[in-house]
Amino acid sequence: MTNKDQLKSEIMQKITQYYLDQHADQEFIPGVSRVKYAGRVFDDIEMQMMVSAVLDFWLTAGPYAMQFEKELGKFLGVHEIIPVNSGSSANLVAVTALRSKQLGERRLRVGDEVIVPATSFPTTIAPLIQNGLIPVFVDCNLADYNLDINEVKKAISPRTKAIMFAHTLGNPADMDNIVPIVQENDFLLIEDVCDALGSTYDGRMLGTFGDVATLSFYPAHHITLGEGGAVFTKSRRLAKIARSVRDWGRDCWCEYDNPPNGKCGRRFETEIPGISGCYDHRYYFTEIGYNLKLTDPQAAIGLAQLAKLPDFIDARKKNFKMLYDGLKEWQDYFILPTWHSKSDPSWFAFPITVRSEAPFNRNIIIKYLEEHNIETRMLFAGNVLRQPGYVDVNCRIIGDLSASDYVMNSTFFIGVYPGINDDQIDYILDIFNSFVRDIVC
Repeated sequence: MTNKDQLKSEIMQKITQYYLDQHADQEFIPGVSRVKYAGRVFDDIEMQMMVSAVLDFWLTAGPYAMQFEKELGKFLGVHEIIPVNSGSSANLVAVTALRSKQLGERRLRVGDEVIVPATSFPTTIAPLIQNGLIPVFVDCNLADYNLDINEVKKAISPRTKAIMFAHTLGNPADMDNIVPIVQENDFLLIEDVCDALGSTYDGRMLGTFGDVATLSFYPAHHITLGEGGAVFTKSRRLAKIARSVRDWGRDCWCEYDNPPNGKCGRRFETEIPGISGCYDHRYYFTEIGYNLKLTDPQAAIGLAQLAKLPDFIDARKKNFKMLYDGLKEWQDYFILPTWHSKSDPSWFAFPITVRSEAPFNRNIIIKYLEEHNIETRMLFAGNVLRQPGYVDVNCRIIGDLSASDYVMNSTFFIGVYPGINDDQIDYILDIFNSFVRDIVC
């Protein structure tokens, strides 16, 4: 063993010791310990791999990023993976790529309409506005919280060119109805899978139904890189454009190595009209882009997380089922989540809507839960058009969005993430039972 290998081995051993001392699981004390809605689930492997990347000091995207692309692609069954620095950036890259002139007649143009759900996380909507597109807002279904298909059909106009939506909280939208609408009208389809990594519909991975899809690796999501996200697609052409948008808009695709004459072998053969001679391909820009790359230390964490992903998904499903079975008796007061018979959701969270006829409102139940150290969250922005930043956006609205308003007034969610164990689930159910006895009965 070389001196370098010896030092690295010693560092890794110390990392394991540090993890066991500082981060290993703490005892859950009901009523004292906080039951979080989400959080990082990791061990010394993630810490070791990140430190290994730092020791290599390849700080931008490098070998770990290349391997992360491959492993994520294997999981999704998709070859084209474009890692980025956040899920929000993934949405921005996806929409901007669809605006590319390289797509010809298929491209989205300023003023084109894109059908979107009003019940949403804002960064599913923001890239449309930022790209000069017109969001057309439709209502959601109560209980599954996805697009109302009847409202989608009403929203179609001669200017409609695409549909973009998130599979809400990991719950697949009704793809049996959405895909035919897309195909019959030759729409583009953008799937936001940021909350739904590993969810399937009719045995097919979400994100593989449309033209392009997005993921987020924020700590609340199915795997975490701290921050981070990804765009994925089956189209090599669209993937090349997305990489260009992510990488300053340049045409060069030398991502993880730096051969003197470029991967293409024609680094100094690019011609620009009006400029004499040839120009360095590394400074040849074909898109209006950004710098939204993932770093290698983040990708190193991602590789460790991907190895745990199947177990993470199983834990989410198990926790969801325990909560669902335990809360069924209180359906007179709560609307519990529903899902399509063809769906196998990899749940992000457990949504609950307080019925209008219940003798309490959402504020009362979430205050009770929070006072008993159970974290709650709203269903993101609710009706996003009620949010100050979106009040005056250029858009069309279909119907009165009454279900989205109802969600904004009465829906919340609690956690199912892998950091929640059986004792914590039992505690959550005990608190719900206590609430009904104390407040209702």
